[in-house]
Amino acid sequence: MSPAAVKPFSERPKGDICLLFDVDGTITPNRRQASQEMLDLLKQVREIAVIGFVGGSDLAKQTEQLAIHGQNVTDDFDFCFSENGLTAFRLGQQLASQSFIGWLGEEKYKKLVKFVLHYIADLDIPVKRGTFIEFRNGMVNISPIGRNASIKERDEFEKYDKVHQIRAKLIEELKKEFPDYGLTYSIGGQISFDVFPIGWSKTYCLPEVEKENFKEIHFFGDNTQKGGNDNEIYEDPRTIGHAVKSPADTMAILREMFKL
Repeated sequence: MSPAAVKPFSERPKGDICLLFDVDGTITPNRRQASQEMLDLLKQVREIAVIGFVGGSDLAKQTEQLAIHGQNVTDDFDFCFSENGLTAFRLGQQLASQSFIGWLGEEKYKKLVKFVLHYIADLDIPVKRGTFIEFRNGMVNISPIGRNASIKERDEFEKYDKVHQIRAKLIEELKKEFPDYGLTYSIGGQISFDVFPIGWSKTYCLPEVEKENFKEIHFFGDNTQKGGNDNEIYEDPRTIGHAVKSPADTMAILREMFKL
């Protein structure tokens, strides 16, 4: 939807309600594209209320998943929060951004990377691929199997990790090794976890949303358990949390909320 065709918040029937969605596992299958059914439903909801997404991935990855017709994804949502809101858009206009590397410093960052790569090199797991550390503007994403794993390999690692707790054990080692770095470690998706400064969780986006004085801010996420990357914003007193297990759950709740 082009920016010119979007109704101002005040002209929508429930424009005082904002709905924020995690991406992976909530409005799309993990690292896959959103369905046309989901996008059509979100378009309907946007006619009534205000919608936005907030995810740990960068905008390029979110665009791959959400802009299935090659459109500009920032035109389809009122708020777009990439990297937990470190890169943000409101009605297609980019807002001020922050930098993980600027906050942590190059020397500390190099020590962190060196430790992680040594740890993963010595890790005995069934499969290793590539891109074990992905540097993003607002965080680093660490994957013991590597982000180049295929969908089948991701599915298999997720099952393996549930038994052997590979990600959780690495996080505990990082907490011991870097207790004074002021970092948070948050498991999300199937194969990785995010590392970012304390306070830079998905709640980072909330002050920007609060400026609009919404009556209600709803958040939908699939990793709302303790340690999951949706937990902080799900439990935040400023939001009404909805724990989902799949995009189908999200659609069911939206249809019930808005009688669609």
